[in-house]
Amino acid sequence: MPQAPEVAARAYLLLDVTSGQVLAGKDVDAPVEPASLTKLMTAYLVFDALKAGKLSLTQTLPVSERAWKMPGSRMFIDPKMQVPVEDLVKGMIVQSGNDATVVLAEAVGGSVERFVQLMNEQAKALGMNASSFRNPEGLTVAGHITTARDLATLATRLMRDFPEYVPYYAIQRYRYPGTPAANDTNRNLLLFRDPSVDGLKTGHTAAAGYCLVATARRPVPTLGTGAQGQRRLLSVLLGASSENARAVESQKLLNWGYTAFEAVRLFPAGEPVASPRIWKGKASVVKLGLPDGVVVSVPAGEGGRLKTEIIRPEPLVAPLTRGQAVGTLRVNLASGALVAEIPLAVLETVEESGAIGRAWDALRLWIQ
Repeated sequence: MPQAPEVAARAYLLLDVTSGQVLAGKDVDAPVEPASLTKLMTAYLVFDALKAGKLSLTQTLPVSERAWKMPGSRMFIDPKMQVPVEDLVKGMIVQSGNDATVVLAEAVGGSVERFVQLMNEQAKALGMNASSFRNPEGLTVAGHITTARDLATLATRLMRDFPEYVPYYAIQRYRYPGTPAANDTNRNLLLFRDPSVDGLKTGHTAAAGYCLVATARRPVPTLGTGAQGQRRLLSVLLGASSENARAVESQKLLNWGYTAFEAVRLFPAGEPVASPRIWKGKASVVKLGLPDGVVVSVPAGEGGRLKTEIIRPEPLVAPLTRGQAVGTLRVNLASGALVAEIPLAVLETVEESGAIGRAWDALRLWIQ
């Protein structure tokens, strides 16, 4: 596999979001302080509340004393203001405002303390088992930790679950009317340097160093289709030495990922990878695949020499429901090196057949 570049950071991870594969990493499971990358989880819960109708973008929220007195980065709102939710979201994302973050946390959770409980519950639901949150904004507190892998999981799910709100992360400058312009520029320098970068979040404390979760989407030829496709990469970089260093090192990772690997679409969306025999069902075969198709990232130049193998249980017996995991697609390079193991799912539900059909298949299975 391609050798990753030297990256000046405590930990990092490069993920191909399109294929779901980790392309490179260092200390991806080491506990680290997330600083304002914490606000990705806060945003996830806020976006979920918006999607569920518990909040609206035009709704105005009061600014509590607690929010007003927050140290660190702010959007400079005060208790005399009633601020629309959309402006608070922009203040939290673009300005990394701790004051805006607390106002949103109080609105969603009823209190900051209850909101932190929701953050940890959501982390477990997303599979972020190495993460533990103590506040919604990311200021240094004992036990407030995560990992590069967990942050990649969170950022990926945020983009997948709430695509309508992701454009907020590409805003370069924002300031709420009536507040000073001292903190109106997005600290993600890649938004100003690379037009393919459209998010996500920076973070910095003395303990955490300079951190950046960055994502880019570039048009690339997708082998096996004869057409251009959009390929998204995500880099998680933790503990860089400066604001510029985290941007430079993140850019290095993203550029390397696009040049060292190519995307191969093995199966289009909805097309079955396999259609094996199923017993005791109303259909004779079951279609296995992925709803979005199967895309893998392979070292550049290796896309035309892949080998695939399907590992699945035998026999398959109805009922099987749509989305149920059944088997694995294993993709190897010509050299035999494993590229990816992709869980397969049932594409169309297969119900049980009637009593006679089940009895007949039971007999045939017994004979076999």
